Amino acid sequence: MTPSHERVQALAQPHAALGLPSHADPHASASDDGVRAIAHAAARRLGFIEADAACIAAAWARQTERTGGFDPLCWPSEPTDFGLADAQAPAFPACPHELGVYAVLPDAAWVRRMAVAGLPTVQLRFKSSDRSAIRAEVAAAVAAVQGTGSLLFINDHWREAIDAGAYGVHLGQEDLDALPAEALTALRASGVRLGVSTHGYAEMLRAAAVRPSYLALGAVFPTTLKAMATPPQGLARLAAYARLMRDWPLVAIGGIALEHLPAVAATGVGSFAVVRAITGAADPEAAARGLVEAWNAARAKKCPPFAESPKNSL
Repeated sequence: MTPSHERVQALAQPHAALGLPSHADPHASASDDGVRAIAHAAARRLGFIEADAACIAAAWARQTERTGGFDPLCWPSEPTDFGLADAQAPAFPACPHELGVYAVLPDAAWVRRMAVAGLPTVQLRFKSSDRSAIRAEVAAAVAAVQGTGSLLFINDHWREAIDAGAYGVHLGQEDLDALPAEALTALRASGVRLGVSTHGYAEMLRAAAVRPSYLALGAVFPTTLKAMATPPQGLARLAAYARLMRDWPLVAIGGIALEHLPAVAATGVGSFAVVRAITGAADPEAAARGLVEAWNAARAKKCPPFAESPKNSL
């Protein structure tokens, strides 16, 4: 039986802020009129892609069974309802729960500038097909943060990062999915920290299964730096993801600027990543200091409007 429009709408409406109306599917349906089917249809109506809607539906069904009753106001946010407690893989080494201002930078010279400027976390995202150039740039970036307080993650080039003794590696979801088992074993054996990009529930669950050091959540706002397979997630979804993945260090990413920091901090994430807010600034060092000050001030406030209650009618 297809869930009735009324029942689907009754579930979707309290969580309207999670929706992306331009991507919503008003004809979404499922095979029966149970909690799973209604939750799936409501998630599709709110604009979640199919893979994420399936995760939400399964979690809502588990939540209903666990609590002994269906509550349409209580968006699922308990790790056990999403199967997060089932992961059996060894965990990657821990990193700070709050990574702070996280700058994604194009070369070792930029890494050095921002480490000296006092940014707590930096990432080298060096684009090249020349393996010798990659090895040299990764080694230079590792050397660049020596004597500073910055933690360095290397985007993508994990073999070179291990060889150079980098603190961590960051992989995109596609890179993680394509990684052979022996490569994942080598990463774990090296002691390197691992960060993984995610763009919704299904990707968060896949990433969490390998128990990385942190998760990146995005894209929060529109960005032109990278073609995204999913639309911008928005602040309400970011807050929902942060509640669910609260046991991980979390990095919000995608289109985040200075004026967004109070709202981003209020979701409960401990870090946010920036690219152009620093590399495109007239005075990058001053921009970096301003972002650190603004983020610390935002995080110091104790009244997050999104993160307080899993029963918040988003």
